[in-house]
Amino acid sequence: MSQELADLLAGPAEVAARGLLGCRLTAGGATVRLSEVEAYAGTSGDPASHAHRGRTPRNSVMFGPPGYAYTYFTYGMHWCINVVCGPEDDAAAVLLRAGEVVDGVETARARRRLRVPDDRQLARGPARLCSALGIDGAAYGTYLLGGGPVTLLPPATPVPEDLIRSGPRVGVTGGHDTPWRFWLKGDPTVSEYRRHVPKRSSRTRT
Repeated sequence: MSQELADLLAGPAEVAARGLLGCRLTAGGATVRLSEVEAYAGTSGDPASHAHRGRTPRNSVMFGPPGYAYTYFTYGMHWCINVVCGPEDDAAAVLLRAGEVVDGVETARARRRLRVPDDRQLARGPARLCSALGIDGAAYGTYLLGGGPVTLLPPATPVPEDLIRSGPRVGVTGGHDTPWRFWLKGDPTVSEYRRHVPKRSSRTRT
């Protein structure tokens, strides 16, 4: 276990998120170097968090100790992975949004089946990252610092502070302007920012 990462994840979500940039996530025969993450404060007044309204069977792992994986299924087709952080019962987490495949590229390519080969797109976005690494619901509750099938490792080289940028979160209806999305400046694997626009009801009058 990396004590450095354990100490990082024990802290606030926004601090943990910054520190996760450059870390490596290994699973399914491939490794991704994280280039983009997004922090969520859990029950601490963050309307964008899955734990904002309290504990449910879906989010229960978020209330446990830090360092565990919270995976969830979205849009009926994609898996996403978060790292639980902060004090126990706080339910904070960091969504792993994007990264560069630095090992097992051929394995990731086979999983992603891109029509136009472009390795920058292999893990560019949270669903693509999980797809490239073969992560699904089976990873829910996995301790990521224990050397198991899904493992989080410290950066091979430290990330300079002047390369870290922050801005609004992506695809959330509440708290979208909170600048808790963090990314590496100039990294081509960082996903494109798109502000969430709620769908208008067919009954809405113009």
